[in-house]
Amino acid sequence: MPGWAVRGGRQRRAFVVGGALLGVAVVMLVGAWRSTGFLSDLLLNLGASVVLAAISYVIFDPLFEEARKARVQEHLRFDQQAFVARLHRSARRVRILDTWTILLEQRHREETLTAIRAALGNGAQVQLLLLDPDCTAAQQRSEELERQRVDVPRQIRTNLRHLAAFTDALDSRLRQRLQVRLYDASPSIQLYQWDGRALISFFPIGKLSFNVPQLEVDMDSPWGGFVHARFEELWEHEQATLNLERYWSVVVTLRHDDSDVVEVRVPYVTVDGQHYVDCRGFRVTGPLTVRAMLPPRAPGASPAVFALAEPADGDHTPADAVRRHFDQKYGHDDGERAIYRLVPPAGHSRTPTPRSAAAGDTHGR
Repeated sequence: MPGWAVRGGRQRRAFVVGGALLGVAVVMLVGAWRSTGFLSDLLLNLGASVVLAAISYVIFDPLFEEARKARVQEHLRFDQQAFVARLHRSARRVRILDTWTILLEQRHREETLTAIRAALGNGAQVQLLLLDPDCTAAQQRSEELERQRVDVPRQIRTNLRHLAAFTDALDSRLRQRLQVRLYDASPSIQLYQWDGRALISFFPIGKLSFNVPQLEVDMDSPWGGFVHARFEELWEHEQATLNLERYWSVVVTLRHDDSDVVEVRVPYVTVDGQHYVDCRGFRVTGPLTVRAMLPPRAPGASPAVFALAEPADGDHTPADAVRRHFDQKYGHDDGERAIYRLVPPAGHSRTPTPRSAAAGDTHGR
C-alpha cells in the first residue's frame, strides 16, 4: 500500500475519533445547560475535559505516530525463524532484496516455502529480487567473501532451482502473486519486508550480510522510503532485471525448410558468449534451424535464427565444460541431456550433425 494512502487513512481515523469525542462533549455540555445543581456542574466539567481530549487526540496522535515510525530497532543479526514467523502472518506485501537468501538453504527451506505459500494464501504479493548469478557483480561478491569460502553464483543458482520448482508446484491463483526477478547491479542493500515493516542492512566487505546488525524500520519512515525506492528502481529497470521464467528457459521455434514447425521452451546456458540449449524434449531429423527468443541481456542475442551444432571437445569451450554449466544451473541429470550450440547460419562453418528431429515428439520439461 502506498505511503500516502496509509497516512491518509490514519489522518481520517484521527478526525473520526476526534469528531466522535467532540460529539460526546456537545451532548454533555447541552445536558449541563439543561440541568441544575451537582449534575450540571459534573456534566460541564466532563464535557470540557472531553473537548480538550478530542483536540489533543487530533493534534498529538499524528505526531506520536510519526515518532513511532521513525523509531529504529537494531538486531545483532538476521533472525531467520522470527522472519519466517512474520512471513506466515503477512497479508499485504512481502519483499526480499538480496544476493541470495539463506532462507532457502536446506535447514530453513521447507519452513520458508510453507510460509511463502501461507502469505500468498493470505493475499500477499510476494516479490523476490536476487542477484543474477552470471553477472560480474556475483563474481566480485565471491571474491569479497573468499575467506568465507562462499561461491556466490552457486548459492544463487541453488536458490533459483528451488524457487523454480516451488513456482511450478503452485496453482495458478497463487502463482500470479509470486514474482522472482534477477538484477545485474552491484549489491548494496539487503531488504526483508513483511507488510509495513522491514529488516535492512548493508553488504560489508568480507562478511556475510546475515551476520551483521539489522535495522528494523517502518516502511513509511525515511529509512523505509529509501529502501523502497532502491527496490523499485531495480525492479522496474528493464535492462537491469530478468524474470525467473526467462532465466530458467528460452523459447525456441523449430523450423524446417524455412517453415515454423513447433514452439517449445528449453533449458539453456550461455558460456563464453555462446548459447547452448538442451533439446531432449524433442527429436530433430534433417537440416534444422531454430528461432530463439534469447534473454534481452544475453550477449550476441541477435540474429534470432540459428543452426544447431553438437558441442565437441575441439571447440573453444569443450563439451564437458558446457555440461558442467548445465549441472550448475539445473542440477546433475541422468546423462540424458541433448545439448546443442546455437550457431548463426551465416557464421556456421561446419554442418551440424543433430541426432534426430521429428516435431511430433515434442513434450515439455
